[in-house]
Amino acid sequence: MINFNGNIAAQDDNVLTQNRAFLYGDGVFETLKIVNNKILFLEDHYFRLMASMRVVRMEIPMNFTMEYFEEQVLKLVNQKGISASARARITVFRNDGGLYLPKTNEVSYLIHATSLENTAYAINTNEYEVDLYKDFYVTKQLLSCIKTTNKMINVTGSIFAHENGLANCILVNDTKNVVEALQGNLFMVVGKKLITPPISEGCLNGIMRKQVLALAKKLEGIEVLEEIISPFDLQKADELFLTNVITGIQPITKYRKKEFTSDLAHLLVQKLNESISEN
Repeated sequence: MINFNGNIAAQDDNVLTQNRAFLYGDGVFETLKIVNNKILFLEDHYFRLMASMRVVRMEIPMNFTMEYFEEQVLKLVNQKGISASARARITVFRNDGGLYLPKTNEVSYLIHATSLENTAYAINTNEYEVDLYKDFYVTKQLLSCIKTTNKMINVTGSIFAHENGLANCILVNDTKNVVEALQGNLFMVVGKKLITPPISEGCLNGIMRKQVLALAKKLEGIEVLEEIISPFDLQKADELFLTNVITGIQPITKYRKKEFTSDLAHLLVQKLNESISEN
């Protein structure tokens, strides 16, 4: 028996009782964008998920191929009638059993999906103010670079942003350098340089980060760098923007008293949409 919100019930009536993702954050996930019945950047998502499972020593099922991964996601969005434009999340978690030491490394997965309004990426021109979130720090380690179900710093940071009227917050690591935002990787434009923190600083190995780096390297006159960024550097920037697979590129309009342009962000969104339509 268990006590759930004051009600005594059979343990089997609540699937969370033994779920390791719920009890220990023992899970990894991918958030996907589907456009016209196609998963964008499928190969990148698949290989990042496989790498994440290996890092946390999950057993990868023999049938968990990229084709199976694609089939299962598209089966759901087609069943829901949202394959024209959708957001899907696949969460992989270790099966029930054990305490900190699991009884098995076998896994299960859960996919859920919701519809999105737009198919193409577009720049959001609304005011987008950010500030640093310093209550907790990101650690410079491999676990920080993969998407696990332990996202407490992102949750508490989002509450902080909401309470302070901010659109987002920028996270810093244990050496007080800039890492990323709550919902995406961070890019900084200084003159003709486009700079983003290296993975070694503890930032997520983002799928859209990878696309933007590749696109920017093809632009004439832009030097693309992966370098450490300090909070002080942000106020010297000409442009700041965030990237993730669902939003694409989100310009930051204000950080503290500094306001920013968004010229390169607009150009990169154009190039991003062109690259998707060609594939």
